Amino acid sequence: MLSVDDATHELVLVLEESRSLGFLGPGPVSPQIDHAQAFLDSLAGQGRILDLGSGGGVPGLVLALALPASEFVLLDSNQRRCAFLQAAIERLGIADRTSVVTGRAEELARDPELRGSFDSVVSRSFGPPAVTAECAIGFMSGPGSVLLISEPPESEPNRWPEQGLQLLGLELGERQTQKQATIQVFTMVAPCSDKYPRRVGIPTKRPLF
Repeated sequence: MLSVDDATHELVLVLEESRSLGFLGPGPVSPQIDHAQAFLDSLAGQGRILDLGSGGGVPGLVLALALPASEFVLLDSNQRRCAFLQAAIERLGIADRTSVVTGRAEELARDPELRGSFDSVVSRSFGPPAVTAECAIGFMSGPGSVLLISEPPESEPNRWPEQGLQLLGLELGERQTQKQATIQVFTMVAPCSDKYPRRVGIPTKRPLF
C-alpha cells in the first residue's frame, strides 16, 4: 500500500500521463486536482460513488484516493480511456474498492448491478445540464442521494429550471464555490421513474429542459 505522500506523487504522474494522451485538458495538473477536491465536502460519509464520464480520471481518481472508506465506480464510454483508468487504479493501489465500467450511461443506468445503487453521483464536463441530470438519476439510490455537478463560475438563473428537475425527482441545492471550482448540489427527492434515462442519444436530441 502506498504512503500518502507516495500516492499523491503517483497521482500527479498518472494525471500527467493522462494529459499527454489527450484525456485531460492542457496545463498543470495541480489546479485540476484542486478542482476535483472541491467535491469532497459533500461526499463525506458516502458509501458508493459514481463518477459519470470519468474521462482522464478527474475527479474520480482524485476522489477515490482521498476517500478510502468509499467505493467508487468510474464510468466512461471510450475504451481507450477506460483501459487507462483501469491501469491507473491498479497503479494507485485502489483497485480493491474502485472499478471501471465502459459504455453509454443511458444503457448502463439500466444494468441491474448499477441502477439505483449509488449514494452519490459526481460529474465534470459530462454534457449539457439536462443530459447530465437525466443520465445520472438512474444510478442514484433514491430519495436522499445526491448529485454533484461541476459548473461554470458564472451563475445562469435559467440553467436548472425547477419544473425540469421535478420531472427527474431532483431538487436544486446549494451552489458551492471553493478552490476556483463551482459545484452545484442536487438532492433526489422522489424515486427515479422507469422511463429515465431514455434510449441512447435521446436525452441529447430531445432534452427535458
